[in-house]
Amino acid sequence: MGKPTGFMEYTREVPADRAPLERIKDWNEFHLHMPDEDLRTQGARCMDCGVPFCHSGVLISGMASGCPISNLIPEWNDLIYRNLWSKALDRLLKTNNFPEFTGRVCPAPCEGSCTLASIDPAVTIKNIEVSIVERGFEQGWIVPAPPAVRTGKKVAIVGSGPAGLSAAAQLNKAGHSVTVFERADLPGGLLMYGIPNMKLDKREVVLRRIKLMEAEGITFVCNTEVGSKAFSVKKLRSGFDAVIMTTGATQPRDLPIEGRTLKGIHFAMDFLTSNTKALLNGSDDFISAKGKDVIIIGGGDTGTDCVGTSLRHGCSSVSQLEIMPRFPDQRADDNPWPEWPKVHKMDYGQEEAAARFGADPRTFLTTATKFEGDQEGNVKAVHTVEVAWQKNDKGQFVPQPVPGTEQVRPAGLVLLAMGFLGPEQSLVDALGLEKDQRSNIKADFEKYSTSIPGVFAAGDCRRGQSLVVWAFNEGRGAARECDRYLMGSSELP
Repeated sequence: MGKPTGFMEYTREVPADRAPLERIKDWNEFHLHMPDEDLRTQGARCMDCGVPFCHSGVLISGMASGCPISNLIPEWNDLIYRNLWSKALDRLLKTNNFPEFTGRVCPAPCEGSCTLASIDPAVTIKNIEVSIVERGFEQGWIVPAPPAVRTGKKVAIVGSGPAGLSAAAQLNKAGHSVTVFERADLPGGLLMYGIPNMKLDKREVVLRRIKLMEAEGITFVCNTEVGSKAFSVKKLRSGFDAVIMTTGATQPRDLPIEGRTLKGIHFAMDFLTSNTKALLNGSDDFISAKGKDVIIIGGGDTGTDCVGTSLRHGCSSVSQLEIMPRFPDQRADDNPWPEWPKVHKMDYGQEEAAARFGADPRTFLTTATKFEGDQEGNVKAVHTVEVAWQKNDKGQFVPQPVPGTEQVRPAGLVLLAMGFLGPEQSLVDALGLEKDQRSNIKADFEKYSTSIPGVFAAGDCRRGQSLVVWAFNEGRGAARECDRYLMGSSELP
């Protein structure tokens, strides 16, 4: 602990973001970087706790508390304070294959459970993390490191999202020959097409890592739908010694109300994916919000990403409907530290909308009841009503409409961002994998073995929709268990 009194002497600081009205004019990342001296000061705020909750990685009240991949946070905070950047990178890479991703898009449950956060603003862990790894790339410390020896075992990974990439990286380190199958035209899954470029640059960050993994010996096979006639399940099983399913939870939750089939109503992920593809290809083939009144139904990161993307298209207005109540400004008594703090905040998209249109675009405790169309079959309005959460006859809290609160809101584009129901079922059924009650692939946490020997499952297709960092946790765990299956034991963490 380099500065025992640092947490008393220094206040929390985070890097400035580009001004909202400036950044909505382009697709570049909006976070700026802090000077090294400021980063060292922030590292000095870490107390090197006797019990560092920041890397505990547990679930409390159903929410992540601490880092799910158990990053050695106090150690690299201290090393940054001492200006030992290379050693800090070594400690960071002990637990995290891709800190350039988590340092940008993870909601930082580590900061929510930081001991200092029980009395003061948390240590700026996330910003220090991404600064360490970017220094590593800048200095040439991060270079391809293929394994010295190959085992002769071949592993197929179906899906190249966060869980698939982390499993591939770990199994390749163990010396296995890894092939990652991806149905899209580029690897990365959620990281490539589910997260907009202004949060995570595709060429400079995602493809940089993919190229590094290829140089280490990992093979990516894109534009391939496993389970189709072109690449059958039989071919998958016969061509590899083991398979890891990391297909994600890509089945979106729909809103089957009157008018759902009108033109101009899209799932959020279709909107975001088409935008990123057009951005990378330089085409105009995407779902455009330009000049339209946009209504986003749903919250979370996906809803925020839809807000930010719509603004960059040049929408006429943007509104976001959330069926849940607004979080309080401060932790409630029933949400104590070190639980994830359920407090109200303005994310980047809401900040941009407020700067552009003068107000937070969110309306809470509100749901859509009907979509209204014009004579050409295009959506032109959304009928909404406020709701109150009340117990039903089974004792469950359910939303009930509040009479007299009905509204009709103009809309030229409606985006459904209400989460996901689970993995798409065709490949799961073709493999004959057992499923749980939520239609996810059945495989125990920390075991990852499915009902078929030699087939493992990890990430959202196993646990349901969750955080990117949980996908990294599960990918690493599935790699360890797959290695054990192939070799009889494993030295992977």
